Amino acid sequence: MVAEVCTEPRARVALLHLDATQPVVLEGPAAVIWDLIDGQRSEQDIFAEIEATFEDQSGKMQAQVEDFLASLEAQHLIEAQHGVGL
Repeated sequence: MVAEVCTEPRARVALLHLDATQPVVLEGPAAVIWDLIDGQRSEQDIFAEIEATFEDQSGKMQAQVEDFLASLEAQHLIEAQHGVGL
C-alpha cells in the first residue's frame, strides 16, 4: 500500500510505501510520470506522452523513463501489470 501527498498544482508528490521508512519525493518530470501511471496506460503510452510533453526528439528520455519506472517498481511504489498497464 502506498500513501501519497501532493502540492497543488501537482508540482511535488511525496510517496511512502507503508513498509518503508523514508518517503520518495517526486518533482518535475518524475511527478508528471507519476500522474501518468493510472493502471490503463502502457509503458509505451507513458513514453509517448513524456516525449510530447517535454518535446524530446532525441528519444533519450525513454531510457530515463524506463530506469525511473524500474526504480519505482523496485521500491514497491508501482507494480507492472503485464499486458495491461502500470
